[in-house]
Amino acid sequence: MAEETKYAGMTVDELKAELEKRELPKSGKKDELITRLEDDDTAQGGTAPENQTPVVDESTADTPPSEGTGSGQSTEKPARRRRGAAETTTAKRRDSEARPAPRAADGSIAVRAQAKYVRIAPRKARLVMDHVRGKNIGDARALLKHTPRAAATDIAKLLESAVANAENNFELDPDELKIARAFVDEGPTIKRYRPRALGRATPIHKRTSHMTITLTGKDG
Repeated sequence: MAEETKYAGMTVDELKAELEKRELPKSGKKDELITRLEDDDTAQGGTAPENQTPVVDESTADTPPSEGTGSGQSTEKPARRRRGAAETTTAKRRDSEARPAPRAADGSIAVRAQAKYVRIAPRKARLVMDHVRGKNIGDARALLKHTPRAAATDIAKLLESAVANAENNFELDPDELKIARAFVDEGPTIKRYRPRALGRATPIHKRTSHMTITLTGKDG
């Protein structure tokens, strides 16, 4: 009963401080706090069931307890491995990098990128797309950067996507590529209505576009 006498002579604040040091709940009355500390002492005393033999890990048997923990247990947790091993993903990436670049009917390289349902009218997007068709990557980037049209931003993003596909998936050099095909198809039209005079409703058509860019080698 030495442990009980020791805890009985402590104040509530001292008991709560001891429980906080051991990372145990510190709410309740004084009797509950004393009981919680006594139960923790019993658990740390190594009491094992009579029918079972405690298993001791030889690799950690001689390891001293980590400092700063009242229970003497290490707070370090083993790193959890995410589903999908790194070796597997690396192998898949190597397989994907080894794939040959897609070819057109004439045998030339044809790496494509497509942006669908872009909120801009096809007529306005074609005005910009016609300027970059047939240009190399550097000239097309410079042209889109200085084009004062809203479609230039969306087409520039699509161009960077096509370049990333060629560079990361097929190990092609962007400096050796040019834009072979660049066209805009009409997407679905979003229909809205606006109230007007005399109780009328005027329809508003918000058109969308499907943009496609195909890259090929400079040699054609």
